[in-house]
Amino acid sequence: MAQKYSVLVEEVKRLSTEEKEELKLLIEKYLIEEQREEIFNNYRESKREIEEGSLEFSNDTKRLKEML
Repeated sequence: MAQKYSVLVEEVKRLSTEEKEELKLLIEKYLIEEQREEIFNNYRESKREIEEGSLEFSNDTKRLKEML
């Protein structure tokens, strides 16, 4: 994997500035998509916990620290 990564880095260095900018935009787009997916998965998990009654709410800071 490390060898493939270093080869990839070298290939990116050889790209034109325009190609590097396009690659940068694509990577940013993919990262945003992954973050959205993670947020959605967290939402589904929270929704499931609410439905099961296993999600606990509190405004007591001491209790919140214990819950962590």
